[in-house]
Amino acid sequence: MNRHCCVQGLVFFLISVLASAQDSMQLRLVNGDSPCAGRVEILHQGSWGTICDDHWDLNDAHVVCRQLGCGEALRALILAFFGKGSDPIWLDNVNCTGQESHVWTCPSQDWGQHDCDHREDAGVICSGFVHLVRGDGPCSGQVEVRSGGDWTPVSDRKFKFPTAHIVCAELQCGKAVSVLVDVPFRKSGEQVWAEEFRCEGQETRLWFCPRVLCPRGTCQHSGIVHVVCSAYTEVRLMKKGTSQCVGQVEINISGEWRVLCASHWTMANANVVCRQLGCGVAISTPKGAYFVEGGDEIWKAQFHCSGAESFLWNCPMTALGIPVCTHGNTASVICSGKQTQVLPQCDDSMSEPAGSAASEESTANCSESGQLRLVNSGNRCAGRVEILHQGSWGTICDDSWDLNDAHVVCRQLGCGEALNATAFAHFGQGSDPIWLDDVNCTGKESHLWKCPSRGWGQHNCWHKEDAGVICSEFLALRMVSDDQECAGWLEVFYNGTWSSVCHSPMEAMTLSTICRQLGCGDSGILNSSVHFREGSRPRWVDGIQCRKTDLSLWQCPSDPWKNSSCSSKEEAYISCKGMSPKSCPTTAPCTDKEKLRLSGGDTECSGRVEVWHNGSWGTVCDDSWSLAEAEVVCQQLGCGSALEALQEAAFGPGNGHIWLDQVQCSGKESSLWACATEPWGQSNCKHEEDAGVRCSSKRTTVRPTHGSANSGSAPVPGIFSLPEILCIILSALLFLVLIILGIQLHRWRGEHQALPAFEGAVDEALYQEIDYLEKEDSPGVFHALPSVHEMAIVYLQQVQTQPLTQPHMVSLLRVSRSACQWHR
Repeated sequence: MNRHCCVQGLVFFLISVLASAQDSMQLRLVNGDSPCAGRVEILHQGSWGTICDDHWDLNDAHVVCRQLGCGEALRALILAFFGKGSDPIWLDNVNCTGQESHVWTCPSQDWGQHDCDHREDAGVICSGFVHLVRGDGPCSGQVEVRSGGDWTPVSDRKFKFPTAHIVCAELQCGKAVSVLVDVPFRKSGEQVWAEEFRCEGQETRLWFCPRVLCPRGTCQHSGIVHVVCSAYTEVRLMKKGTSQCVGQVEINISGEWRVLCASHWTMANANVVCRQLGCGVAISTPKGAYFVEGGDEIWKAQFHCSGAESFLWNCPMTALGIPVCTHGNTASVICSGKQTQVLPQCDDSMSEPAGSAASEESTANCSESGQLRLVNSGNRCAGRVEILHQGSWGTICDDSWDLNDAHVVCRQLGCGEALNATAFAHFGQGSDPIWLDDVNCTGKESHLWKCPSRGWGQHNCWHKEDAGVICSEFLALRMVSDDQECAGWLEVFYNGTWSSVCHSPMEAMTLSTICRQLGCGDSGILNSSVHFREGSRPRWVDGIQCRKTDLSLWQCPSDPWKNSSCSSKEEAYISCKGMSPKSCPTTAPCTDKEKLRLSGGDTECSGRVEVWHNGSWGTVCDDSWSLAEAEVVCQQLGCGSALEALQEAAFGPGNGHIWLDQVQCSGKESSLWACATEPWGQSNCKHEEDAGVRCSSKRTTVRPTHGSANSGSAPVPGIFSLPEILCIILSALLFLVLIILGIQLHRWRGEHQALPAFEGAVDEALYQEIDYLEKEDSPGVFHALPSVHEMAIVYLQQVQTQPLTQPHMVSLLRVSRSACQWHR
């Protein structure tokens, strides 16, 4: 009996020793471009070592991939594909069936027994178990997992942040900052993964998270889940080496703590940090107050919070071209420390002098502060100006709107200086209240609402008069080529100018970010075989180094903006995966003029705007569509000047693709292709929003130009504008009346009797009509014109039977003056 117990105990002891040995061994992949690709290495007896590639095949690779939670094996690689190791070669002649749970349980020679060197190190490329698709990059999108060679969407049922954090960490994408549910399926009836993931947060990969099988193998859901990851994972306030509610702002970037520069550090940013840390609200932002010498390099990215975000990394962020941070200029925050404290309501009656520190902080530290935004341009530094007041976003009327007003807006938003103060709803018409009118800034005010105006909600405008701005920090991206789509010289629009970009170092991730942003695929190459460009132009930026988590080029760190960042031989020419020859609607070659047409109009110079791209005609969305864009279209087609920029499918809805959206022209471009836009084919519009134009004349033949896409066009003489024509007609009419006046002058001098009572009534009615014209905000020129004309006819008929009196002449002068001023 005792002998039996001893044997049983010995068996248990051996099993436990083997189990502990299994637990002490580890497996990893190194030198690959993802966590699921690389040279295979095993930790044994405290040392990492490799596997020899003798007999290495997909069965062995399957075991490795499954053991690591990396899905299925795509390739089993030999001959040190991922480089040579330098430590022991632990295994040789591995011969798995593909069903084993660990690679070291497969048949092989004994540990350390081999006849290889490191030139024969084995490697694998696995499919990965999870990825993010249909997002802005590899670190954002819908969650899909791999099974049986197919990718399957994950249900949003009970998908929580701990699971999202594991997904982001596995993909080397930092930490989850957003989890969206109820995302609609791409196809109706699409199947979802039949398990719910219940990650706790300590797992290394999604594969190792606890799972719960859905009832009857079908997960109840309202859609699929979308995750956004970020390299910015934590924030803290440090003072004298301890983290508290007062101190220098430090952020964790991909596992490394960095001090944040105070460039464009605002009270809105500070409020987000205080709330995120449970420290109440921000009291002040003393720059450099807690700076410690000898720290790491200061991180110079700029955050642009509104103050309402839950986390700092939910705010828009810019890193491209940011200047080097000056010594000691670090961001600091003093929070109230009261976790339950909320921002006080803004007091619109505050009257502190503009520009004072107290005024700026008290204005910023309230629940509606910083609530200024620019919309409908696709960029935070250009668009229609909107203000949040009394819980509603509203617009500003363009009466008296000028560069001084725009300067205040741009500076308040951290967007540099104003380049243009736009009027007449250049960025489209708003639909909410018109909060301000007759804004009259000096340009020095700290906030727009400190400028003189009529007062909140007091105006005589329509939304067709909504004001907008274009600031110097407005950014746009394009590639310039005569004969290629998705290939060409890379250009960035900055400080009001299109300029080249330098190619150093511009690695694969940077090229991928650029191509993806332009809608040209997810990869690209630098083309060094093209001849360098002739001509002089700015070369704004160099040293761009995008990271996997950067959603656009604007988030990529780089050297500061500089007019001459490199020589002409170092300008970047990029060929993206989606590159193709430029197609023509008829025969090649063709110019931009042949790829633009107007359809559905009553003349050849009016109609719905259509462009030729990628082998088919498509329309242009009316977002931001204004006379500036219409002018470029009319001039490009040889149709004179633009009379109207029409929206909401005024010439009927088109069909096919909506190729362009958020088109931004200055009005001087030689081609619609030279204007800033969203990437081709990317829009949120329907054909009910197709843009149209009405030009001033019939089409004329113009000599095609062969300059680059960014060259300005020479001014083209046009006919008089419509207001000028109306004033000429009225002036001629007045001249005719004056001739009649001369004929009647002698008769008038001889008569001293009072005019009949009905003449005074007519005059009084006319004065009322003139007052009406001056005050009425008529919807269009053609609506008001008949009233002016009819009044003139009344007077012409009257002077044929009655002497023309001085009151009559004064009335006519007022008619002419009022009409001209009104039409202007």
